[in-house]
Amino acid sequence: MDRRHLLGAAGLLLGARGAAAQEDWPNRPVTIVVPFAPGSSSDIIGRAIALGMQQALGKPVVAENRPGATGEVGARAVIRSAPDGYMLMHAPISTWAINVALRPNLAYDPVTQLTRITQTVRTPNVLVVHPEQVPAKTLPELLAWLKANGAKASYSTSGIGSSDHLTMEMFKQATGTEAAHVPYAGGAPATTDLIAGTVQLSFQNLGSIAPQIKDGRVRPIIITSEARSPLLPEVPTAAEAGLRDFVVYSWQGFGGPAGMAPPLVGRIHAAAVAALRVPQTEARLRDIGFEVVGSTPEQFAEFQQAEIARWKRVVTAGGITAE
Repeated sequence: MDRRHLLGAAGLLLGARGAAAQEDWPNRPVTIVVPFAPGSSSDIIGRAIALGMQQALGKPVVAENRPGATGEVGARAVIRSAPDGYMLMHAPISTWAINVALRPNLAYDPVTQLTRITQTVRTPNVLVVHPEQVPAKTLPELLAWLKANGAKASYSTSGIGSSDHLTMEMFKQATGTEAAHVPYAGGAPATTDLIAGTVQLSFQNLGSIAPQIKDGRVRPIIITSEARSPLLPEVPTAAEAGLRDFVVYSWQGFGGPAGMAPPLVGRIHAAAVAALRVPQTEARLRDIGFEVVGSTPEQFAEFQQAEIARWKRVVTAGGITAE
């Protein structure tokens, strides 16, 4: 047999072995990298996915926290791994989209260097105000108050480039209002200082702010979802309040390194979505403000591109940078 035939036979053999490995997946432990600290929403949901996949597949599936640089540390670890389905990643909107818009010197590309498997969950943001410092109860009243007091007003966020930060920037651009940005290291301190009156308003994720709304410690103005939330049925959507084309979700996604074979992606997608759709898991996520999405890889890829473009427009218009 000549060299050409030998190379052809070797290629067929390697292809057959690769296909067999995909069909056999998983035959050893699977790691889901969470590029944020334990207790974060991406960690909570990543661990729920890991547990559901482990129970369904009968093989160990573990979540491993690799925090740092707004998700960059964990993302780069996944990018460097083999595309065999044994190192995956569950991460929020920042890692998948906002970093591209916010950080010109980003050391990874979430479009070309990662395989998109599914958008896992989403949650809207709620615009809330300090009930004593801000008399407004409706969006028109708040806009009037901001136009009169914006030079003295401030808003808290969970950090520069966070979903709540960029949602407020988008809100300011859409309404022609102003307020000073006060970033914090997480949503909890941002909410604490809002309640204390250190700042006057904030956009916060539905699940994290709903208890404070129900306790009357903050007053809701609008929610950024397409429809009202069962958790806060009295709070109007932005569109209902008069602010059109203002649907915003903080979302999370599941993927792996670039180069994963479509049949393998299909197997992992089915296992991850099934884990999210376990009734007890879906109900628990709904109770903390998250809606399960479970999109196809193609839908996730298209959505990611749209989100990158959207937040690039907001970041450019606001002159925002994290570097």
